[in-house]
Amino acid sequence: MTHQVLIVDDTEINLILFEALVKKMAETESKTFSRSADGLAWAQGNDPDLVIVDYMMPELDGIEFIRRLRQTPGKESVPILMITANDQKQVRYRALDAGATDFLTKPVDKIEFLARASNMLVLSDARKKLADRAEWLAEEVRKATSEIVQRERETVIRLSKAAEYRDPETGAHILRMAHYSELIARGLGLSVADQELLLEAAPMHDIGKVGIADNILLKPGRLTPDEFEIMKQHAIFGYEILKGSSSKVLQAGAAIARAHHEKFDGTGYPGGLAGQDIPIFSRIVAVADVFDALTSERPYKKAWTLEQAVEHLESNAGSHFDPACVAVFMAHWDEVLEIRQRFQDDME
Repeated sequence: MTHQVLIVDDTEINLILFEALVKKMAETESKTFSRSADGLAWAQGNDPDLVIVDYMMPELDGIEFIRRLRQTPGKESVPILMITANDQKQVRYRALDAGATDFLTKPVDKIEFLARASNMLVLSDARKKLADRAEWLAEEVRKATSEIVQRERETVIRLSKAAEYRDPETGAHILRMAHYSELIARGLGLSVADQELLLEAAPMHDIGKVGIADNILLKPGRLTPDEFEIMKQHAIFGYEILKGSSSKVLQAGAAIARAHHEKFDGTGYPGGLAGQDIPIFSRIVAVADVFDALTSERPYKKAWTLEQAVEHLESNAGSHFDPACVAVFMAHWDEVLEIRQRFQDDME
C-alpha cells in the first residue's frame, strides 16, 4: 500500500526538502502545496495518511488549517505533523487544542523527521485497520439485524395465516389492507419507519379470531346480539396474544388488534374510544380493513361495487372513520386500484 503524504508550506525550499525526505521512505508519495487554502481543499477531498503543515503561512496559518481539517467529517484522526520554531510554546499549545498530533522544530533534523513521519504513518495504518474493522463489524451487525427482521416478518406472516385458516375474510385480504394502510400512512405524513411498521403489523389485526368458535366465526347469516358480543371479543383476544413482546412489530400489532374496531364517534368496541384517543394505526387500519371487506366477495356475501364502498367510507367519515384517513385514501385512488389489482383473491 502506498502512503500519501500532504506537505503544505509557503516556502519553496521547505517543500523541496520535505518532499525529498518523504521519498526516502518506502512506498510513500507526496503531494505539495504552497498555498494553505489549496492544501486544505485537497486534504478535505482526499484521504492523506499524513499531513505536514507549517505554522507561519499567509491566508490560513497552520493552526487554522488544522482546525478546519479536523472539522471536516472523516478527518478527525488523520495524523498531522506541524512545523514550528523552537521558542513557540504557546503556538504548540494552541495547535494541540486545534488537533495537531506531533511537532517538528526548525531547523528540521532529517533523522528526526524520518523517524517521526514513519511513526505517524504506522499510526495512520493502525487507524485505517481499525476503521476497516469497525466497518466489518457494522456490516456483520447489519446482516444479523436483517436476519432478525426476516424472522420477525416470517412470524407475523405465520401468525396472520393462523387466522386465515379459520376466517374466510383473510388471505389476499390481509395483503391488500396492509398496503392500503401503508398508503394512508404515507399520505398522512407518517415517517417512513412508521409506514413500514404499519405494513408489517396490519396483517395481524384479526389474529384474535382464532379464539372465536366456528359456529359464530363461520356463521353465514347475521349474528344474534349475544353472538356478536362474543365475536367482539376477538379484538381483546388479539391484543392478549400479541402484547408484551419486545418486538416493535408485535407491539404495533397488539395495539391495532385491540382498537381497529373503535369508531371515531366513540360507538365502537372494545373500549368506546373516540377521535384522537384511538391510536393512529388503528384509525388507518379501520378504513383499509372495511373498504377491502366490503369490496371482496365471500361465500356468505356478494362484493360491493367500488362506488358503493366509496360512498360508505365518505358518508361515515367523522362517525365510523377518521375523516383525515378517508380523505387521504380517496386522494390516492389510482394507487388503491393498483393495490387491488396486484393482490387478487385467486392468489390465495
